[in-house]
Formats: sequence, structure tokens, C-alpha cells
Amino acid sequence: MTIDPDQCQAMTDVRTGVDDVDRRIVALVARRFGYMAAAARIKLDRAAVRDEARKAEVKTKVDAAAVALGVDRALMARIYEDLIETSIAHEFVVFDETRG
Repeated sequence: MTIDPDQCQAMTDVRTGVDDVDRRIVALVARRFGYMAAAARIKLDRAAVRDEARKAEVKTKVDAAAVALGVDRALMARIYEDLIETSIAHEFVVFDETRG
């Protein structure tokens, strides 16, 4: 069972919590990539895969969430830049695979 970080009394508590968070992050990334596959299926034109306006919108929303949660904004910007670009690359792969 995991506990809140402020209740950790031993490194085993910390490690259990981190392991639980990591499992959840992986599951959420898998779900996000599922949405990228859906986008690749829905979009009619390969040129629509890279959508800079949507990328900017996502980054703005992530920045607002970081502010609201007190998370380092620069850290989240770096993480999301990589996540978004990796997601776009995945969407291109799926688009190409499904279009033969």
C-alpha cells in the first residue's frame, strides 16, 4: 500500500510510492499513445499529423497545470516537449502503417 509523500517514514515507503507512481505514469503514457493512434486513424491527411497550434495549446495547458500544482514549469516544459514530439513521431508511424 502506498502512502502520501509527507507520511513516509522510511526509504521503503518512498520507494513503494515512487514505484506506484511510475506504474501509473507508464499506464497514462500508454493511454496517451492510444489517443495518438486514434488521431492517426481519424486524420485524413498526413500533413495534419503535425499540428503546431495544437502543440502550443497543449504546452499552455501543461504550463497552467504546473503553476496550479506548484511544479517547476521549466521541468514540465522539457518533459512535454519530448513527450509531444515523441507522440507526433508515433502518430506518423501509425498513420503510415494504416495507409499502407
